[in-house]
Formats: sequence, structure tokens, C-alpha cells
Amino acid sequence: MKHLILTAVLVSGLTFLAGSSASAQQDSVKRKKFNINYGVGITLGGKKDSTGKWDQNKGRFVGGITFTRLDIGFSKLIDNGSFSLSPANDFLDYKAGKTSHLSFDVLQMGYRFNSNFKIYVAGGFDWTLIRLKNNITMVKNSPTLTYTTETPEVLYSKNRFSSSYVHVPLNFELRTKESHKGRRWYLIAGPEIAFLLNGKVKQISDEHGKVKQKDDYNFAPFRYGGTVRVGTNGLALFAKYYASDMFDSAPQKGLKNMAFGLTFGLN
Repeated sequence: MKHLILTAVLVSGLTFLAGSSASAQQDSVKRKKFNINYGVGITLGGKKDSTGKWDQNKGRFVGGITFTRLDIGFSKLIDNGSFSLSPANDFLDYKAGKTSHLSFDVLQMGYRFNSNFKIYVAGGFDWTLIRLKNNITMVKNSPTLTYTTETPEVLYSKNRFSSSYVHVPLNFELRTKESHKGRRWYLIAGPEIAFLLNGKVKQISDEHGKVKQKDDYNFAPFRYGGTVRVGTNGLALFAKYYASDMFDSAPQKGLKNMAFGLTFGLN
């Protein structure tokens, strides 16, 4: 059910970006309600005009606590440049439609040079949720990424292997001038680093019920990569690629991951 909901969200978002929501483009109040951008912001420097609006030709520092750039999408594993897993990593074979990515930012601080260009650093959290095809269990406290298969075999209705990170992206934002309908287009790109919080296994079976286990599972403790977003009116398409290895384990050297989907709360 969850993957059907995710697919529906992605399809509806693509339809929106294609221009099917003309009424939302014409109503700025509705756009503001649509945006996921809650928090407390601060502005330092800059200058306001006689109407009380910020002078867009004057630079200013901006930032604060926020809940924005909510990324929901799919994850793909890349094994030394191939989307097909090598024999050494075939035990990680996964259900593509149920393997997902989720992230959001909670802090940001940067400098807006003018109405069209801003640089800012952010902080937040992200998760990679891998739905394994095989009925295996990852081994905790192992020097390499290791798994076991129970005998007789246990059939898992859910076998999810996931990682969670604190991420720190540096974003370069370009946006167009506001149209007469109040629309702007955004292009946001930049590198990011991330630090592992933990790995997790969640399994559901008739034999054992619901089981959750946490460990680092040899996920890389430090990760780096980059993100690109293109969108308008609070909604965007995103793509992420992590250039570092996914696991800190020799047999998995060269195994990386990427993600793509929708960003809600683009600003």
C-alpha cells in the first residue's frame, strides 16, 4: 500500500509540473498554503523600500529554523557503474518499487545576493529504505556486511534494510523573475556531506512477528554527493547521487546509490 501511495504522489506531482494545475498558478494564497515551509526565519542586513518590502538589489543574510525541501522518491543501487548487482552483492537484490528515499531540512543559513541568486547551507535528515527480495537477515556487529538465512527458511512479508543520516547540503539557487501570474522557476544544485546515525533492519513474518534491530551494518560513516532540483510553485523534481561508497566493507567496494523523485516545499 505504501508504495502505491508513493507512486500516486509522484504521478500527481509530475502532472502538476506539466501545468495541469492552472488555478494554483493564478492564486498566490493557494500557493502559499501548498508550500511546506514552516519555521522561524531571520534576516540580517539588506534594506526595505517604502512599501516595507525587501529591496531585491540589496544583499542580505537569511536563515533560521525551517521544515522545507521534503524529498520523497525512489532509490537505486549502482554496482560499479551498473544498475545490475554483481554476484558478490546479489544478496542485496531489492524490490525497486518499494525501495525509497526520504529527506528534509530543519535548518538553513545563507546569503541572498539579489532576487535571482542565493547561496545557503542547510542541515537535516535522510533515509534510504531498501526492501530486500531475499528472506535473509543482516548480521549485527560484523566486520563486513554479512547475512544469514534461517533453516527452515522464514518467509518475510516485509524485510527492510535502511540507513539514516544527518546531511549538510550547500545549495546554489537560481530563480527566475516572478511572472504576472506569480510563478517562479527554480534551479537548485550543490554538494552535500552526511554522517551516519544508524542502520536498521525491520522484518515481519508469521514465525517471528515484527522484529526491529539497529546497528551500523557497515554503512559508510561519512558520505558525500550532490543534488539537483528543478521546479516551481513549491514543487520540484530532484535527483541525488552519492559519489562515496554506500558501505564501509571491502566486498561492497564500488556499490553506490542514487535517488530521484519529488521535492515539496521548494523555496
